[in-house]
This record gives sequence, structure tokens and C-alpha cells, in this order.
Amino acid sequence: MTDLKELFDARTEMDRQHALYRPTAFWAEASRKMVDDFEEHGMENFRALTMPLNFFVPTFGTPGSGFSQNAIDGVTDYYREKVDQSPKQLSALDQFFGGYNSALADYRVLLAGDDKNKLPHFHSFSESTVGNPKEHFEFDGRNFSRSSLNYLLGLCFLKKHLGNDVPRTVLEIGGGFGSLGEIMFNSNIDGMRYIDIDIPPTSYASQYYLSETFGTNNVATFKSTQDKEEIIIDELPPLSVLCSWQIEKLKGQVDLFVNFISFQEMEPPVVENYLSHVKRLGSKWILLRNLREGKQKKISADSLGVETPILDEDYAKMLPEYDFVDRNVFPFGFQTVDGFHSELYLFRRK
Repeated sequence: MTDLKELFDARTEMDRQHALYRPTAFWAEASRKMVDDFEEHGMENFRALTMPLNFFVPTFGTPGSGFSQNAIDGVTDYYREKVDQSPKQLSALDQFFGGYNSALADYRVLLAGDDKNKLPHFHSFSESTVGNPKEHFEFDGRNFSRSSLNYLLGLCFLKKHLGNDVPRTVLEIGGGFGSLGEIMFNSNIDGMRYIDIDIPPTSYASQYYLSETFGTNNVATFKSTQDKEEIIIDELPPLSVLCSWQIEKLKGQVDLFVNFISFQEMEPPVVENYLSHVKRLGSKWILLRNLREGKQKKISADSLGVETPILDEDYAKMLPEYDFVDRNVFPFGFQTVDGFHSELYLFRRK
């Protein structure tokens, strides 16, 4: 079982920080329950645990599909026992409920949308099995999850606008379990650095995943940087996972800032504060993925949601130093079955 002392230390330190760096309404209760999940089951299995699966380890099948396992079992058992189905039809049913069809659709977009002659390179990427993933798909001998495919499609969208520009220093806020860092580490970019800023416990999951995948020598963590007055970007190893309040200590410049989905789960003042640091660090490119209609509002003390949804016009107001470049739902983003748009936005510094 993984020793969680560093996670508990980070949580204690977080409680001393300004509210801008602590969990907001959407994450407050979830982050506490997530620590309980890690403590009970260990980090070795974090990609198969209930709380991560519902908050930062996305799936194409259950629970991401909205179908419960009981509902899936009921349908598949009915067809196996009551209906005269061929093996091909039963396999099609399994692929639908298991998420294979959705994953394959994203993989096809990746193959069609990626320019293999331009950096960053994605054509040899294969995802690690660290964390015992509940869901993994193999295409052409390479492993993918919904998380890695989400990022790969967003990066394909970015590559179409980069020209000859190659982002070598990438900053992310709310990096889940480290998928973007894993992709960038394998992208064949010389001198690549990836920095993930997040709240514990998700920051701890990310540092665990990246350290287990690439070795601790390649990963700077909260523990290794907590006593520094300044964190010099050019002195960091290829991968860094820092806690939310440590963004104030970062000194240097980044080429690309990325946020996928987690800004939509925060309140506007928190997002605006983070973006002020992104601007301070001089990021040339900003790549966002946000729900166009905004995250659901919190309607009671026990409900899941945000106090004030973040919308696309909020980004325009917060980023006057940047020109809007492009937005995309199809083919690189996602539209839900009930008509909500998970949209990619790209900005470039003026």
C-alpha cells in the first residue's frame, strides 16, 4: 500500500492557503472522499476507484456513459438469455456498452487529424497501465484511455495552428492523473518541460502516475519543492506536479498553457487568478476545453455543481492580451447526447 504521508502533508498545507487555492464548491466534498478512497484501496488501483472514475478518470463506458453496471448487465443478460442473437450481435452490444465504439471513433479522428511530420509527435504514443485502469483500449498495438484520447484530439487541433512553432514548456492547471504530461514526455520534443498545477489529492494522483511511469528522477513534486522561495522553470526536470498555491512561486516563461474541463468546475474569481499567473508567465498559446453551456449550478448544500458557471465570454474578458484563434466541437471536441457542447478554444498572445 502506498504511503500517503505526502498527500496528508499537502492537504494540511492547503488548508492554510487563500480560498483561491482551495477546492471550490464542485470539488470540496469530492476531494475529501477521494482521499478516503486512496487510503482504503491504495494508489495502485486509483484508476479503478469510484471517486476518481466519477471526477478525473473519464471513461467511455460506465460510469462515463451514464449507464450503470446493473442496467448494462440487465440488457446484456436479456439478449443472451431471451433473444436469438448471433455472436456478432452480442459482440456489437458489448462494444457499445463497453465504450469500444466511442474510443474507436476518437482514434479514427486522431489518425486522420494528426500531421505525423510535425512536432509534437503522437503516432508512437501508448498509454501506461499504472493505476490499474478500469478501461483501456488497444488500437494498432497501442493503449489508450478516454483521458489520453481527449488530450490527443485537443493537441491535434492545436497543431493545425502552430505552424513552425514548437511548444517546449507546457503548463497545465487541473491535469487529472497526468495524461498530458505523459503525452508530451513521449512527443520527441527536445528540452520538453511539463508542469501540472492542481489541488491535492488529484495532484498526488498525477505525481504518482508520472513517477511510476517515468521514474522519480524525472518528476518534481510538492515535497521536493515546498521549501523553495522560487521555483525556476528552467531548472525543473521534464515533469513537475505542484500544488495549487505553488503557482505563485513559478518564475520563468511557458510556451503553452492548457486547461481541459477543470476550469468549468471552478468559480470565476479562481479561474481569473490562475489566468493572471498564466499571463505573468508569458504563455504564447492558451488551449482550453470548456462546456459551452456552462457546468450545472449547485442548487442545494448537498448537490453537485458550481455557484457561477464559466462561459466562453468569460475567457474573452479575462484574456484581453490574447487574440481568439479558433474554436471546435467537431471533430476534436465532443457533443453530449443531450446537446451540450464540450468545446475547444485556442488563444494566441497578441
